[in-house]
Amino acid sequence: MTAAIFSTVFATTSVSSINGRNRKSLDSFNSPNTLRCNPSLSSHRFLSRKLCRVQATILQDDEQKVFVEESLELKNFPGDEEKGSHGRPPENRSSSALERWVIKFEQSVNIFLTDSVIKVLDTLYRDRDYARFFVLETIARVPYFAFISVLHLYESCGWWRRADYLKVHFAESWNEMHHLLIMEELGGNACWFDRFLAQHIAIIYYIVTVLMYALSPRMAYHFSECVESHAFETYDKFIKAKGEELKKMPAPEVAVKYYTGSDLYLFDEFQTARAPNSRRPIIDNLYDVFLNIRDDEAEHCKTMKACQTHGNLRSPHSYPEDDFDFEDNSGCDVSQADCEGIVDCIKKAVTSPHATPK
Repeated sequence: MTAAIFSTVFATTSVSSINGRNRKSLDSFNSPNTLRCNPSLSSHRFLSRKLCRVQATILQDDEQKVFVEESLELKNFPGDEEKGSHGRPPENRSSSALERWVIKFEQSVNIFLTDSVIKVLDTLYRDRDYARFFVLETIARVPYFAFISVLHLYESCGWWRRADYLKVHFAESWNEMHHLLIMEELGGNACWFDRFLAQHIAIIYYIVTVLMYALSPRMAYHFSECVESHAFETYDKFIKAKGEELKKMPAPEVAVKYYTGSDLYLFDEFQTARAPNSRRPIIDNLYDVFLNIRDDEAEHCKTMKACQTHGNLRSPHSYPEDDFDFEDNSGCDVSQADCEGIVDCIKKAVTSPHATPK
């Protein structure tokens, strides 16, 4: 009986969210502030791409809407703009079509799981906001150290070394851990059932994320984008519904230390869409705390979207302090022989000209 409950809850709680409303409003995400990254293939060996600057939204108390990054759109898939150009052989076009189909399948699975988990959470935590936030934050931090685990394995085997990915993912897990500490200080973990449920889901979620990341990092990153998107929407609705009440309540001590402390290196590190030191929160009350948690989730969405293009992530601290320029292409070319996951390796083995018997 217990195993059945766990399997049911996990199947619907592994990701959280781009729900119906999010998908209907995708068009509104196409604003000047959103990421525009359209890399194209210049040869069958190298992927030449630009890190495109993302102008992070400046959030004010009186703002009514904050946009987060949309999922990778198939129309912007690498190589589409030059389809049929440069004398590309027919097998390359077939490979592009196959990859678009794979992306569509991966995202469909993630969105289905997202829609399912929303229904379960809405049922279990209809009037228990802090408990819901505790469960969400316990789960939301899992993917980042799952990614780190796989990256360390790849590095140990000599397959794939990405120092910037390790730095950014650790900073993301550090940020989510402080969200969790805030919810615990607010009493979100008071009920043993919530602790039991969240912790056991997290263990299973970790195992599944490791396997998914080894299979297809792109799918795993989209998975996490769904989780962060749901978290953003949940916090956004909460502060709009209870904003006046939250402004009268004091901020937890752990939140004040995290957001206004003297060492904010890791706080800047996970926000890959903005320059370091460009965001410095002011925490006067509980409303400010939830406002900044919501904004953190928006930054996670942008980072997870960028990660869905192989080699498209760079630590904000990798840029010179006086030259934070996303148009710099140095060190960004990724060899086509560099497999990022099992799905990618199989595709390259099948479509590569060298794989054709003579």
